[in-house]
Amino acid sequence: MGTTDRLRLLFCDHLSIARGKYMPASKIGDGETRFCQGTFALTYCKEMAPAPGGTMLEGLPDMEAHYIGADIRDGWEPNTKVVVGDLYDNKGAPLGICGRGRLKQAVKDWQAMGLSPKVGLELEAFAFQRNADGKLVPYDTPGAYVYSTGRFADPLRFTDAIWSKASELGFRIDCITSEYDSPQFEFTLTYDDAVKAVDDIFLFRVLAREIALDHGIVLTFMPKPILNKGGSGLHVNFSFSDANGKNVFGNSKQGEMTDLAKGCIAGLMHHHRGMAGLIAPTVNSYERLKPASLSGYWRNWGVDHRGVTTRLSAETGVKARLEHRMADAAANPYTLVATVLQAARLGVANKYHLPPAETADCIMDHDAKDGTPDNLADALKELAADTALVSAVGELLVANHIGIKELELERTAALEGDALRDYYIHYV
Repeated sequence: MGTTDRLRLLFCDHLSIARGKYMPASKIGDGETRFCQGTFALTYCKEMAPAPGGTMLEGLPDMEAHYIGADIRDGWEPNTKVVVGDLYDNKGAPLGICGRGRLKQAVKDWQAMGLSPKVGLELEAFAFQRNADGKLVPYDTPGAYVYSTGRFADPLRFTDAIWSKASELGFRIDCITSEYDSPQFEFTLTYDDAVKAVDDIFLFRVLAREIALDHGIVLTFMPKPILNKGGSGLHVNFSFSDANGKNVFGNSKQGEMTDLAKGCIAGLMHHHRGMAGLIAPTVNSYERLKPASLSGYWRNWGVDHRGVTTRLSAETGVKARLEHRMADAAANPYTLVATVLQAARLGVANKYHLPPAETADCIMDHDAKDGTPDNLADALKELAADTALVSAVGELLVANHIGIKELELERTAALEGDALRDYYIHYV
């Protein structure tokens, strides 16, 4: 280890922003460091809100970020290791507003049922660059089309640079491709244990944005940066392994469902509207969540159907899974996956009724009777009213989230077009 080596400690905050510190090589190993807990009082515009847990009016005490030496990995910056930390209060208790901590609790809740969650995440993003006047404009990708590859889809080859560096560092990439709308790209990592999968997607997103910037690209995972084009989601694919490591969703034939899958879908249906405020957490999210948008708007499910919110894969065996399609990457990914897993668990535990599968196309017609709330303000009300989901995800985390987002609603009320886009684009 050289004298120029350093450690980059990161944690994911309530806004899905990667915050952290650079520390000297002597800190490489098990360790901890302190941050101001008032970080959780901040909005995107760096204004403070008196949200529960943000300690704005409690003296802004310290919180601690604890990290494990075994989790430290090579980073993408020269001579820099990177690690993700868990957050604790200044008395050493787990911090209730830490999304990573709440995901670990969701995993424990499933493990108490004899099952271990496995997760695979699909990120979508738009690429921007600055024109001669310094204005952000969509990346010029002449001839790009859905599933296109090569120079016409990415003339600057920034996605090649992302692939190369991520693969070198051990990120297991499932695919990188272009999406239906240009210049939009999809980045998918392979399945893994839930916390490992989210750690990887959190770090991968930071890596991807920083490498893209080296190529003059502002890569944004915000849900709807170009209003006349499609939106960007963060799809959550999940299944469960039993004590023998077997995928318990894989115990049925194609198109058939286990009782566990039925319960999970019933839970996601039941908590559909309450979940939105947590997993589609910005004003801009509701520009993406529209009928006929294939975005996860409708309260519905189906087998191998991209028009529904909860999609049962047609694959069987080890690849059998559910895919939840509502969320976007403005959400803290740890909180997002915890919310999906807890809603699914509540469906199993409480034996919710499972409505029939969607039979219509969800473009010209639909069976579903309702969808997500139409805007963030309504979504926050639905979230607050869903007390079972709030309790499962974490009451303090949800209270902090609602307090921050209520101020965000005030500050974005007069913004539209590029001004609203630019409120989010550099952070998401």
